[in-house]
Amino acid sequence: MSAKIIDGKAIAEQMRTEIKTQAQELKSKHGITPGLAVVLVGEDPASQVYVRMKGKACAEAEFFSDEHKLPAETSEADLLELVAKLNADDKIHGILVQLPLPKRIDESKVLLAIDPAKDVDGFHPTNVGKMMVGQETFLPCTPHGVVQMLIRSGVEIPGKHVVIVGRSNIVGRPLMNMLSQKNDRANATVTCVHTRTRNMTEITRQADILIAAAGRPKMVTADMVKDGVVVIDVGVNRVDDPTAKRGYRLVGDVDFEAVKEKAAAISPVPGGVGPMTITMLLYNTITSVKTKLGIE
Repeated sequence: MSAKIIDGKAIAEQMRTEIKTQAQELKSKHGITPGLAVVLVGEDPASQVYVRMKGKACAEAEFFSDEHKLPAETSEADLLELVAKLNADDKIHGILVQLPLPKRIDESKVLLAIDPAKDVDGFHPTNVGKMMVGQETFLPCTPHGVVQMLIRSGVEIPGKHVVIVGRSNIVGRPLMNMLSQKNDRANATVTCVHTRTRNMTEITRQADILIAAAGRPKMVTADMVKDGVVVIDVGVNRVDDPTAKRGYRLVGDVDFEAVKEKAAAISPVPGGVGPMTITMLLYNTITSVKTKLGIE
């Protein structure tokens, strides 16, 4: 048996086409162009690539993209002042402060300063609290992308046993909450395993759906899953490869070649969850505009 590939790139392209159509409708019917502001402090290479990809995605979706690239020595006070200006700017419907920030800047203080109505990353405590109790709010982009991949691939979630490997505040914890909610896109029994879990393999073998988000290359091996499992690999790890053009290649948290022989469906790395994260950022920005206008 070889698994069906859950193609995150194709799903992301489908969603971006839908988002572009909605953006065009908002402009023609209401005269509003969805606006996303991205703030980058310093010159972290991975963050620079990510911001560049966001700018390209905004252009393709016909969004207004407002980029602020600040030097590494920018003070916390100056950054908070910029966030306050973006909060007050009616052209901006979503604000994203790219993490990580320089160590001398308090990340939690900056995230708390963003207007919850423009917090399209879904990290503000107000929005995290709303998510926890099942209220309508911005959902964190990567976990929401995982859920969309499952739904749009025809994977039934209700009643299934989902095992999540990893408990980060960015992926693992939000997914635990989202997939255990009482609605037709969730209603799963969710177990989280992590570095202090005993008998991890015993638990992962029970999974109908396994989501790997631990940040450890190829840690999920074939002996850790049962036949017919659905696997979503969130991990993106850089490993040395002298044969590759750049001297490295990207691999997931799952041993893809081995696990795909047992799985019913599996997402690859790259080309799986990665393209969904920016897509859900665009989705949340469109949602922000609709909420402001009172559109369902």
